[in-house]
Amino acid sequence: MEKITLHVKHMICPRCTTVISHELEQLGVAFEIKKLGEVTLFNANSQTVEAVGQVLDRHGFEIIADKDTQLVEQIKLAIIDLVHHQKEPAQNIRNSDYIARKTGRSYSSLSKLFSKHEQVTIEKYIILQKIEKVKELLEYDQMNLSEIASRMGYSSVHHLSSQFKNVTGTSVNQYKECKDQKRTPLDAV
Repeated sequence: MEKITLHVKHMICPRCTTVISHELEQLGVAFEIKKLGEVTLFNANSQTVEAVGQVLDRHGFEIIADKDTQLVEQIKLAIIDLVHHQKEPAQNIRNSDYIARKTGRSYSSLSKLFSKHEQVTIEKYIILQKIEKVKELLEYDQMNLSEIASRMGYSSVHHLSSQFKNVTGTSVNQYKECKDQKRTPLDAV
């Protein structure tokens, strides 16, 4: 029996941590979660790891054994943190510097590895995550487009709108109209 650190794919938010913690408590496993994507098991053996793996699989998570895949997951977690969890836009730091600092690796090596495993560049992945965050902010309907552009680190509303259309195939206004139509209650018959 020993201490084993597992790298967990798709563990990207506090809700993921809550689900995993609940399930591991139900299993009676001694564990610690210090950061997203990692679970440390105490007094664990191969049967414990197998049982934990089965529980994680049931909830859409998986244990990552391969070192390259672990590093790709760390890159994704750094990007998700940068885009989705920062309170203020990280305009004072370049994305490449942030990711390199979070992973402790050179950006050029990370970029090559990420593109090889994900068939998309880190830059494109960041854009995709930013557009998902923009959609979320539009859903909340608490900020105007100018505020969203500023919050997300875009140089202008035009730049945001252009990137939004390139990624989604629809304009921001069309997206907002579609969203508003979904929320409109049906007329009473």
